[in-house]
Amino acid sequence: MNTSIAHLPALKQEQLMTISKVIIQAVQPEKIILFGTHVTAGGGPGLFADKQLSAFLGGYDLLVITRRGEPRHDHELQDLVENRCRIHTPVTVLVHDIDYVNSRLAEGHYFFSMMSREAILLYDAGSIALAKAAPPNLVHIRAVAQRDFERWKLQASAFFRSALFNQQLKERKVAVFLLHQAAEQIYQAILLAFTGYKPCTHNLDKLRRYTNRFSIELASLFPRNNAEEDHLFKLLLQGYVDARYKEEYTITEEELSLLTDRIGRLLSIAERVCSNRFISLTKMAAAG
Repeated sequence: MNTSIAHLPALKQEQLMTISKVIIQAVQPEKIILFGTHVTAGGGPGLFADKQLSAFLGGYDLLVITRRGEPRHDHELQDLVENRCRIHTPVTVLVHDIDYVNSRLAEGHYFFSMMSREAILLYDAGSIALAKAAPPNLVHIRAVAQRDFERWKLQASAFFRSALFNQQLKERKVAVFLLHQAAEQIYQAILLAFTGYKPCTHNLDKLRRYTNRFSIELASLFPRNNAEEDHLFKLLLQGYVDARYKEEYTITEEELSLLTDRIGRLLSIAERVCSNRFISLTKMAAAG
């Protein structure tokens, strides 16, 4: 695994060193690994590196590997790290213990195998080495990726059709909840298509950030880069709980129409980018 961040501008190197120190102090991890759009591809078609997206997206994607016996849950540490780092620079974090990561490497899991080839080791406590990654079975990975995508896409499409029905009936709260479910399902489908990996979260913002690195279209759909865009996405986020249980939750017909249009576009983009992904995997498998 690469250990150099010399290809990055000085400011990004400084940011990564700062957030690594924050994570080490907060979590005392076994390892910290940088993946996502800021790594350089090495030894084959890349899963993580994309210069265009790197220029568009802010923040960093990190895998924080915890030590054996860590008593805190992965999701607790994930939130802790993201909150502590936010004052310095945004980060999107996956957290797993060393045994889980080594098991996935040994079995040739596509996401972790590609990470071992392309990602950058920012910190290593040195207690336990990463396992050698078994070569991934790309024929099997491609078949499973399409199967999983189709399954989750069908569920997303069903939720979306139901949302359209409730929108017509002016049942806006029900409709926005169903739009949330459609978005969650299709984000999961995209992750499975590209990585074979689905994190255990219902947090739509995290799922959005996890999938942004796969397509400029995905990253542009909910940019959250101004007050209006942030408000619109928060309405969707709150659709999971607040729209069902809180009387004070309100959404206008215009806002619901905007969200309906966005989720419809999300479904279309997912179909397109994942189809291209399957073609890429087929070519990679044929090339051996």
